[in-house]
Amino acid sequence: MRLEDWRRRIDEIDRRLVELLNERSNCVLEIGRLKKIDGTPLYQPEREREVLDAAEKANSGPLSEAAIRRLFERILDEARAVERVAMHDDVGRDHEN
Repeated sequence: MRLEDWRRRIDEIDRRLVELLNERSNCVLEIGRLKKIDGTPLYQPEREREVLDAAEKANSGPLSEAAIRRLFERILDEARAVERVAMHDDVGRDHEN
């Protein structure tokens, strides 16, 4: 394949990644609503450890485990921000960061 072909492939993968991240965020919104109802705290470090460990375990490379962990730490940071919105009844409002 040529350079342009590889770039088109990356563009398609990026589009799918955005789609999956938004799908994940919709799940997070629902979790935030449920946590609000039953009074569960937003931050649950044991669950985050499980997610990070699972991501590392699923990794077959070429990204290092450290790289996967950093990426998922960022995803979890953003998920907490989305969840915080759901827990404060601000769903539907645009929010930054």
